[in-house]
Amino acid sequence: MNTSWTQKKITLKPRNRGCYLVTDEILSHISSELSEYKYGMANVFIQHSSASLTINENYDPDVRRDMQMMLNRLAPEDAPYIHTMEGPDDMPAHVKSSLFGCSLNIPISNGRLALGTWQGIWFCEHRNSASGRHIVVTLQGETKSNSNANLSKKSEL
Repeated sequence: MNTSWTQKKITLKPRNRGCYLVTDEILSHISSELSEYKYGMANVFIQHSSASLTINENYDPDVRRDMQMMLNRLAPEDAPYIHTMEGPDDMPAHVKSSLFGCSLNIPISNGRLALGTWQGIWFCEHRNSASGRHIVVTLQGETKSNSNANLSKKSEL
């Protein structure tokens, strides 16, 4: 068995508040390493408390707009928050981040993320504006026979 771990840190470009499909952006950074795995798990983790990740609809962008509308209703800026020193959008951003979470576990199958046909990775920016966000992707699993020497415990953090 050729079990291996690989880890990469990715910086997403800065975005305004909203939900964004980032599957291709993430894959552009990990596809060569990912292709070496027969099966395993990919953990995608965002290193921030006011942004989040989720898996959802990858086809119709209206779903992302509707989700943003509902998130704003669930955690409005004008609620009577106590934590306000970082601005009116900060505490609602923390609430929204906790609703979706900061990490995803996605199965790896034959060198690909085993997402469903209509599933994609969403990055949700919950602040009105923010700098680039950092994501750590950790791949773990059984690799193809000749690739283990190149991937074993590789990290680019």
